[in-house]
Order: sequence, then C-alpha cells, then structure tokens
Amino acid sequence: MQFDSLRDLGKILLVVGLVVAALGAVLTLGSRLPLKLGRLPGDLVFKRDNLTLYIPVATSILLSILLTLLFWLLKRR
Repeated sequence: MQFDSLRDLGKILLVVGLVVAALGAVLTLGSRLPLKLGRLPGDLVFKRDNLTLYIPVATSILLSILLTLLFWLLKRR
C-alpha cells in the first residue's frame, strides 16, 4: 500500500481511531445493549469442573460480516 500524501495517512488514522473508539464503546456498554453478542446460537461453551472453554463461532462470523460491509462502504466513497 503506497500513500500519496500525509493527507491519505491522516484519513486512515482517523478511520482506525473511530473504529477503535466504537469497539471500546461496545465493550464498555456491551452488557447494557439488547444485542446478545457472545450468546448467539452457534457460540460454543464447554464447561468442566474448574474450566470453561468459550468459542464464539457465530459472534465471530457476524462481526466479520459487519466489518466487511463497513469497510466496503468506506472504500466506495
């Protein structure tokens, strides 16, 4: 990836910063949101005596689709 100017780098840093801020807000307010990320059908939870193994398959797929759409929309502009 080649940057033509510092303006392009500034735009990229701004978008990355907004994505990080949005992710921080979701993680902070996640328990209050009605969307049950992490508890979707397809997320695997294995519990044994003192061990709980959590594999968020469905959540990962959903987030991947949402981020793909977001970046596709940002690229179109």
